[in-house]
Amino acid sequence: MNAADDKAILIVGAGPIGLAAALRLSAQGNAVRIFDARPADPVRRDTRVLALSHGSRQLLETLGAWPAGAATPIETIHVSQRGALGRTELRHAEYGLPALGYVLPASALLTTLSERLAAQNLHIEFDAHVDSFSATPDHITLGLRSASGETRKVSGSLAVCCEGGIQDSDEDHKLVSRDYDQHALLLRATPVGGHHNLARERFTPDGPIALLPLGRDYAVVWTVDPAQLAALKALDDASLLTRLHAAFGGTVRLADVRERSSYPLSMRLRRNTVGERTVWLGNAAQTLHPVAGQGFNLGLRDVWELAETLRGAADAGSADVLSRHARRRRADRWGTAGFTDSLVRLFSNDNTLLGHARGAGLLALDMLPPLRHFVAKRMIFGARAWP
Repeated sequence: MNAADDKAILIVGAGPIGLAAALRLSAQGNAVRIFDARPADPVRRDTRVLALSHGSRQLLETLGAWPAGAATPIETIHVSQRGALGRTELRHAEYGLPALGYVLPASALLTTLSERLAAQNLHIEFDAHVDSFSATPDHITLGLRSASGETRKVSGSLAVCCEGGIQDSDEDHKLVSRDYDQHALLLRATPVGGHHNLARERFTPDGPIALLPLGRDYAVVWTVDPAQLAALKALDDASLLTRLHAAFGGTVRLADVRERSSYPLSMRLRRNTVGERTVWLGNAAQTLHPVAGQGFNLGLRDVWELAETLRGAADAGSADVLSRHARRRRADRWGTAGFTDSLVRLFSNDNTLLGHARGAGLLALDMLPPLRHFVAKRMIFGARAWP
């Protein structure tokens, strides 16, 4: 398998995007190998909560990897802003869908993908940190290193990079980046009276707050600045709950909060997601602000479009094939990144005139079904409204 003429597709990263890519590419007849820097662990640990669109559910169902029992449907999305008029609601029945989206633990999706992988006799090569990429006109070679220091090399036709963040020091692919000077404070909360499969997105001058139904609870994504984050982390649960009620504007009642964690928010977008016999997908291609929950869904669409582009290709890593993939992804990637970035910049301020404009925009969405449907379908299926 180490020969220079190996035609396997080498997948770097065994997170949900990497495993989805392995399943999809293998189903099309490609030989794939999967590498992950982490040690082998029978219990795949991933504490994230994922918001998936209905379009993403369709993609995962095609792979036979939809974790139905772990997914909580979002039937209605209520969007509002604090301190100003204007609100809108998106309802699943308007689009003839069982739900607009779903919320589930990332660990549940990883388990389902891993089970499907095993059923296809595909295996993950753990403890394989990629130290180097070396491409020639005919193949690409990865230099791998184990935790004990052992090294080896593997070759293939294409490297599909699905793990790791994007660093500003990336020399080969210029980035579009923005530091929002915000953090996401993640909580679990129990709604008084239940959530009734209603998700809420509340825009405040400090940033958006999302309440996503997850089981009987809400998964809370609360955007705050660094000073606020430190102050909120110092509070006990009862005081934190009081602050959350105040930030949300008194439109929802929660019984408790728990399970705190946080991470900084920024946008990192590769201008070009392909290189010499290399392609980047998911968070390795772009990281977005969590507003509107678009990041993971965009990554799944990256997977799907790559597989469609490679279908029938004699050489998966050829420059022509990869250029075609980059062109096919351009509208969706830039459109989604621009949409989320514009939402953050438009709504995360206390400008009175902008507040009125925002209210008018939300009112227009509520009063004009064609406009509302246009926005909703692109949130559900992406810029090209797949399928």
